[in-house]
Amino acid sequence: MAGGTRVTRRALGAVASGAVLLASPLSHADTLDGALVQAYQNNPALNSQRASVRATDEGVPQALSGYRPKLTLSGSIGSQYWDTTTKSATSNPTYTQLSGNITPNAYGATVTQTLYNGFQTSNRTRAAESTVQAARETLRTAEQTVLLNAVTAYMNLLRDGAILDLQRRNVEVLQEQLRQTRDRFNVGEVTRTDVAQSESRLASGRSQVLSAEATYKASVATYRQVIGVEPGKLAAGSPVDRFSPTTLSQSIAVGTATHPTVMTAQYNVDAALQSVKVAEGALYPTLSLQGNVQQSNEATLLQTKTFTASALAQLSVPVYQGGAEYSLIRQAKETLGQRRLDLDTVRDQARQTVVQSWGQLEAAKANIEATQAQVQASEIALNGVREEARVGQRTTLDVLNAQQELVNARVALVSAQRDRVVASFTLLAAVGRLSPQVLALRVPVYDSNVHYQQVRDTWVGVRTPDGR
Repeated sequence: MAGGTRVTRRALGAVASGAVLLASPLSHADTLDGALVQAYQNNPALNSQRASVRATDEGVPQALSGYRPKLTLSGSIGSQYWDTTTKSATSNPTYTQLSGNITPNAYGATVTQTLYNGFQTSNRTRAAESTVQAARETLRTAEQTVLLNAVTAYMNLLRDGAILDLQRRNVEVLQEQLRQTRDRFNVGEVTRTDVAQSESRLASGRSQVLSAEATYKASVATYRQVIGVEPGKLAAGSPVDRFSPTTLSQSIAVGTATHPTVMTAQYNVDAALQSVKVAEGALYPTLSLQGNVQQSNEATLLQTKTFTASALAQLSVPVYQGGAEYSLIRQAKETLGQRRLDLDTVRDQARQTVVQSWGQLEAAKANIEATQAQVQASEIALNGVREEARVGQRTTLDVLNAQQELVNARVALVSAQRDRVVASFTLLAAVGRLSPQVLALRVPVYDSNVHYQQVRDTWVGVRTPDGR
């Protein structure tokens, strides 16, 4: 009996140690920072958003094209048969007939330069630049989402692996408990009911193992989807409270001012304001300069070559164009008002998210202390119940219940440790600071400005900077 008790205690100790997987780093293990680096480099959704930003960059050179001249080359060639008869205007008219085949051809060039168009080009350029900035902030939002998903997937897998280990060790304890109960039944110390209770609890433990295995496999699949590689042995994750503001008021101020969704809404307001000015520019005169050169050969049987060159300044003053231009201005103003309301909405959402994340983090911190106390109390209770059962003051069911309470407490502690880490990253994302730069990840940071500068002043060419 004493030997069986020592075996059971060693098994229970294994269950107790299994719950600290989140608190003790493992040698040669994958780290949370490493997983974040993999997600930052490999996540297809993030790479797709980067491509979207590069496509948005092209709006600026498209707007700048309004400052540049437009050159058109033209040419024509054909074959004609002429047969003409002319009559002289005299009292004794004579008739002259000309006939033959000719090959008329012409070529020329036209250059047009807009000098003034109601500042539409400059306003389109500013609107395109604001749109580019909004796209960059949207990319920051995508980066935060991917990194937070990576943290969640990593910590979920770490938690579910620890819980699976706890449930497996719990089955070992229950098997030893059943063996002891059967031995005591054989010598008449307990009844068949005690054996049945041990058997029932063992079957329940095995069911919990199967459930934990299914949850663990689902977490492995999610890890592979988010981070892009198969998981190895995971090391402990740690909170990032040091990167977040120290008070709730500071967190709200930072979140409502610099969160990427707020910045996106602000740039959308700027773009909408410039769109109003572009629409108003349709009411202004347009002044352009046009140069044209033309060379014609064999236009007629008598005219072998003609060369013309011209320069023309053209002023167009709109008076009334059916009312569409006024409708477009009103529409642009309404869109501007909508964008301003969207900015207020996003700020309110950012504030709500910060407050919610702050509360979740505070609750997670308190929950760690509560579950640790619960584990300690459950350990003491289990030891006491086992000692009392040895002298006949407790039943087998009491021991099984105390043991299950300890396992539940350990599972709760593992979950609380996971929640503590994830909540710290969630708050960091809520204030807009979840980025590779802030986390000091060892990964080349994607710089959107590089592609922008490569294409901004490009006049010709269809190949992208990366060679496509």
